[in-house]
Amino acid sequence: MRQVHFRDLGRIDYGASWDLQKRLFQETIDTKLANRTLPLEQQRPTRDHLLFCEHPHVYTLGKSGKQSHLLLNEQGLRDKGVQFFPIDRGGDITYHGPGQLVGYPLFDLDHHFTDIHRFLRTLEEAVIGTLEAFGIQAGRIEGLTGVWLDAQDPFKARKICAFGIRASRWVTMHGFAFNVNTDLSYFENIVPCGIADKGVTSLAKELGGPVDMEQVKQRMKLELADLFDVELVG
Repeated sequence: MRQVHFRDLGRIDYGASWDLQKRLFQETIDTKLANRTLPLEQQRPTRDHLLFCEHPHVYTLGKSGKQSHLLLNEQGLRDKGVQFFPIDRGGDITYHGPGQLVGYPLFDLDHHFTDIHRFLRTLEEAVIGTLEAFGIQAGRIEGLTGVWLDAQDPFKARKICAFGIRASRWVTMHGFAFNVNTDLSYFENIVPCGIADKGVTSLAKELGGPVDMEQVKQRMKLELADLFDVELVG
């Protein structure tokens, strides 16, 4: 069984976590490139990583996103104490903040399955399974990445977890943002994921009160380990 090196970074500035991701990502890429020129007995195995964290208030804009989906100017961002990062993941704009479980799986998919869509669907399934453990039924909307509640009702559908990744040479980075105890008012300053006609929600909102983040993390770890058939170490 393949091992995944797990770290809970706690509350961490977005820039610091992005720097860490880029370093781990590049280490894996470099190892794969070096292995191409080495005999089998000299090749080094790549390492998979899973990072959990929360961020201070920040908006991130994916490479395919539109700047116009941020509804605040620079002064508005300063007034609200929110950072803004244009980054290299897929997807549009989203919000990260306290009470949101952010997960960054940096996986070498050559050791899992070389299928980005399957990778995203597996991440979604882990969130769906976690929500089920808390008594919440969730699903998907065809053509839209993410995990949704009341997914089949266009008037009630609301997103509880957003996803955006980058992959190169079958190595992934970035990941998911799962609203647990998130202050949803910060989504009012963006067009979340570029989707204007759908709302957002959180586990706390759906359950009517704060949720133990540690319980959510533990369930997510179980779901991810099971679905990817890996052992989390760290």
